[in-house]
Amino acid sequence: MSIEWAGLGPELLLHLDRTRSQPLRSQLEQGVREAIRTGRLTPGERLPSSRELARQLGVSRGLVQECYGQLHAEGYLSTRVGSATRVAQVGVGAVTPAPSQPDVPGITLTADFQSGLPDLAGFPRGDWLWAQRESLPSAPTAVFDYGDPRGSTVLREVLAGYLRRVRAAASDPQLMVICNGFAEGLVLTLRVLRSRGIRRVAFEDPGYGDGETSAAAVHCGIDTVPVPVDEYGIDVSALEASGARAVLVTPAHQWPTGVVLAPQRRHALVAWAQQCDGVIIEDDYDAEFRYDRDPIGALHGLAADRVVHLGTVSKSLAPAVRLGWILCPSWLADGIIEEKKLTDRGSPVLDQLTLATLVRSGRYDRHLRRMRSLYGRRRQALVDALGAHTPDIRLTGLAAGFHAVAHLPAHLDEATVIAAARDRSVGLYGMSTYRASRSATPPQLLMGFGNLTERSITRGIATIADVLTGRRHDSG
Repeated sequence: MSIEWAGLGPELLLHLDRTRSQPLRSQLEQGVREAIRTGRLTPGERLPSSRELARQLGVSRGLVQECYGQLHAEGYLSTRVGSATRVAQVGVGAVTPAPSQPDVPGITLTADFQSGLPDLAGFPRGDWLWAQRESLPSAPTAVFDYGDPRGSTVLREVLAGYLRRVRAAASDPQLMVICNGFAEGLVLTLRVLRSRGIRRVAFEDPGYGDGETSAAAVHCGIDTVPVPVDEYGIDVSALEASGARAVLVTPAHQWPTGVVLAPQRRHALVAWAQQCDGVIIEDDYDAEFRYDRDPIGALHGLAADRVVHLGTVSKSLAPAVRLGWILCPSWLADGIIEEKKLTDRGSPVLDQLTLATLVRSGRYDRHLRRMRSLYGRRRQALVDALGAHTPDIRLTGLAAGFHAVAHLPAHLDEATVIAAARDRSVGLYGMSTYRASRSATPPQLLMGFGNLTERSITRGIATIADVLTGRRHDSG
């Protein structure tokens, strides 16, 4: 899409020294010429109109026109009647940009089962634009100031109501901080916990403890310790023995195994936090998408004074929106608010108003219902494809979200399967990446289906069916 300049064109910083004996026209020509030679102005770039540049520099328009004419004659500029003056594509003496390095050839994946990605094409562009148009004209002038570091009062009130209604969270808008997604919410929380004397945080294993999330804790000066997860969720007895006073959990749909934290474990976890004066950091990352199970409320509803609840729209809308929230325990709220203020003064308010309008209008709920149905069909396509081609492979973690765990035959090597699939342009990802030990036993795959069409899922599984079962080795 061609983008046209509004008005008289861009500004251009040039300096004319009226104390020098050198004529102003000569200085202007020299300044533009050097800007082109040094790369400040690049080939094809538009220059201000002669009238506008004359106004900026306080000289006559005729002087600028003479300068442009001379530089055009020298080959530095291209001019055309009725069109803007631009830097010539090949200027005399102009610096030739260094050739870019050729891209390393890679494999284009025909099916990429990457987990953690929603359907990026499903972002509700029309509803988002509508919400922008609805919210901006009525926004008071005060919202264009820096504002409350906690975020827009409107959004905090709307989200608090939504979280009480949908997630049974004990949400108070006064104790909510809007942040730029999960990563910032976690870092703000960890910094405040460290200032309160907490030096060790536990991570679920398998879970986030192996990558950027764990690195964020280390960056905040906090040690990390893995705590095992079984079919009932995090092992609270192992957590008690870890020496940690904070733990990051994904209770509604454990990342990445997909298990749900059992009721007895939920109560045991809260009891642990109360007994050791600890903190539970709850990542409520994809609880909106459930299929064949009853809804499970947020852990925050059980113990609001012991749970830091982190949520985002990265899965429900798209990662690019970069909006999330922190429900703070009352005794941590002031510290997290101050940390947010010192970090970035607050998240973009206009986007917050757009999100608030989207939620308040019911269009956000409508979008979630549509996506839940879409992901349900893709989930079924994965189940059907594996059932048809690899009936011995068991799938778990399918009750919610948009990824599942595929349990491979014990004799297969996880890395070998992944490499063989990639040779056939199918992206697979192993559970070993998320284990603290990096162990590939038992061999398991994370099968994301959020950003794949049903046809891609079916074709992808058919392409690698023999790889998943090991039959290709027998056919030798």
